[in-house]
Amino acid sequence: MLSSRTSIGVVFGGASGEHHVSIKSAITVVNALRDEINARKFEVFSLYIDQQGRWWPNSIAESVLSTGLPPKEAELPLTLVSSGFFGLPEGSEKVDIWYPVLHGPNGEDGTVQGLFKLIGKPFVGSGVLGSALGMDKLAMKAAFAAFDLPQLPYISAEANELEEEINLECLIKKIKAKLNYPCFIKPANLGSSVGISKAYNREQLIKGLKKASRLDSRLVIEKGVNAREFECALLGTKKVQVSQVGEIRFNSDWYDYETKYTIGSSQALIPAPIPEKVSEKIRTLTLKACKAIAATSMARVDFFYEETNERIWINEINTLPGFTPQSMYPMLWEASGITLEKLVSTLVETARE
Repeated sequence: MLSSRTSIGVVFGGASGEHHVSIKSAITVVNALRDEINARKFEVFSLYIDQQGRWWPNSIAESVLSTGLPPKEAELPLTLVSSGFFGLPEGSEKVDIWYPVLHGPNGEDGTVQGLFKLIGKPFVGSGVLGSALGMDKLAMKAAFAAFDLPQLPYISAEANELEEEINLECLIKKIKAKLNYPCFIKPANLGSSVGISKAYNREQLIKGLKKASRLDSRLVIEKGVNAREFECALLGTKKVQVSQVGEIRFNSDWYDYETKYTIGSSQALIPAPIPEKVSEKIRTLTLKACKAIAATSMARVDFFYEETNERIWINEINTLPGFTPQSMYPMLWEASGITLEKLVSTLVETARE
């Protein structure tokens, strides 16, 4: 009976600033796949990608899952490879379906998805195009604009614009004229609020621009608004479901990295305490936003809602949302009647499709 189980290759870690978040998410996903009911259907084969981008086999991956911490260099076998991908570890050939639990560059930007396409194996999550568009905020915003979807005013910039004083001054004037303060400065290709700053004045703006430019060559500067923050989840490929709408409340100035991943720093309200017509509008926009960037299988769409005039803006899409204890994606589905164990099983089925 066990020999008929589907082999699921859970790959996690990654050479990104969200490495530790990926480990936490993978622990949740692997435990759910090994739940009593799922264990009858699935055999989990885990692979770990270290912070140098090297891929390690199941034995090392299981050790990381058990401790919740990256291994020290001295704990890893000797290798001639100092960094990067140089082939799948031994045992990978038995994987039937790949389940990436990766966050940030080289994980949710289409690169790993392209690898799985090359080796001809199905995988959980969006394809190359949807992953790439969902990761790059500028490309995503361009797709939203093409589909006439509501989003906040923004300006794009290149990191090399900051090198010359005259170019920097032109950029600052442009930002002040179109967006004014406060505004958000974001690297185009990072998630989990990594590298994002909020500026209330010129000094903070320059500091934020330089911080973001050290992490990415493409930058997004976005108008800041006094709004509530909502999230909605998508599940499925052929048969698509949309979750209830949830609200994130927090005591900090904005929903930064520390607030996202510190227990007790934020509160999730599911369903969100909003009129039904607003909830339905957000659910409809979730479907449209995912269609705009070709996001399928799973996605979490984030929104801003200005209550005084009932205006809704799409903030961004996350095509590989977190599965940590504080993550909204599994909580949204739990509140919508789909348990964690059923959720991961359904995601595997979307890969079969």
